[in-house]
Amino acid sequence: MEEMEKPCWYILHTYSGYESMVKDSLFRLMENNNLQSMIFDVKIPMEKTIEEKNGKRKIVERKLLPCYVFIKMIYSNQLWYLITNTRGVTGFVGPQGRPIPLKEAEIRKMRLEETVVDANFAVGDKVNVDSGPLEGFSGIVTELNDVSQKAKINIEMFGRNTDVEVEYIQISKADA
Repeated sequence: MEEMEKPCWYILHTYSGYESMVKDSLFRLMENNNLQSMIFDVKIPMEKTIEEKNGKRKIVERKLLPCYVFIKMIYSNQLWYLITNTRGVTGFVGPQGRPIPLKEAEIRKMRLEETVVDANFAVGDKVNVDSGPLEGFSGIVTELNDVSQKAKINIEMFGRNTDVEVEYIQISKADA
C-alpha cells in the first residue's frame, strides 16, 4: 500500500478490557518515537448512561464499542508494524489486518471529531431531520443554541405537537 498524506481515522481491535491500556501505550509510542506528525488522535467512544444500584441512580460512562480503539493517523507500513505490535492490539479492522479509513459519515456518526456547523436556519424556519431517531420528521425551529450546537424544533408526532432537541448536524433547512 502506498503512503497517504492526509490523516484518516482507522479502527483497532483490542483484547477485551485492554482499550485504555492500548490508548495509553499508543500515546507513549507517539512520544518515544516522535510520531506526533503521523499519529494525531486516539479515542475510545464512550456514552453516559444512568445506572440504578441499591435504589440509587448514578451516571456511568460505558464504552460504545468494547474491544475497539479509534486512531487518527497518516498510514504507513512502518506505523502499521509499530501499532500492531503494541501489547493488547490484535490488529486493524480491515481485510487481512490492513486498515480501511473511515468515511466522513461514519466519523460524524461515531462523534470522533467535534464538527461546528453554521446554522443556515433561524427561529421560525421549517427544517427536516436527516439523521438520528427522528429521521424523516420535519418541524419548525423554536430555539437555537450555537454554543451546544443544538436546536429545539416543534414536530407533529402521534397527532400532537412536541418540542424536541436535535443537533445542528442532524437537521437541514426544508425547501420552501
